[in-house]
Amino acid sequence: MSYDRALVEHLLPTLWDPGAVYGVPVPTAPPADMPKGSTNKKEGNVLFAHLADIRAGWFETDLTDNERRALLLRFGLDWTESEIATNQGTSQSRISVRLYTGVGKIVAQLNGGEFVEDAA
Repeated sequence: MSYDRALVEHLLPTLWDPGAVYGVPVPTAPPADMPKGSTNKKEGNVLFAHLADIRAGWFETDLTDNERRALLLRFGLDWTESEIATNQGTSQSRISVRLYTGVGKIVAQLNGGEFVEDAA
């Protein structure tokens, strides 16, 4: 499985709220108004594998305390970046960097690579 930033950001809230999984849509699911067809059991839902991986990624990734705090407040408590900045006594741009690098490190860990910041 290959992970990208969008998928990790989508799954992070499930670390702190197990009930959030019920609001996670399956991207390959047909629209609700479509007729039901037969299913191929070999191509099952990978949601539970994603949930296990994101939990392992959170614990195994070498994140700084500031990155962990920012990720918890953003994805666990659904705070805005400005609310996090006020709480942490820093600028919103610094919080953006912490969130970007934190998610990037988790993505790299899940994909078996190393996080490299963009040269932008």
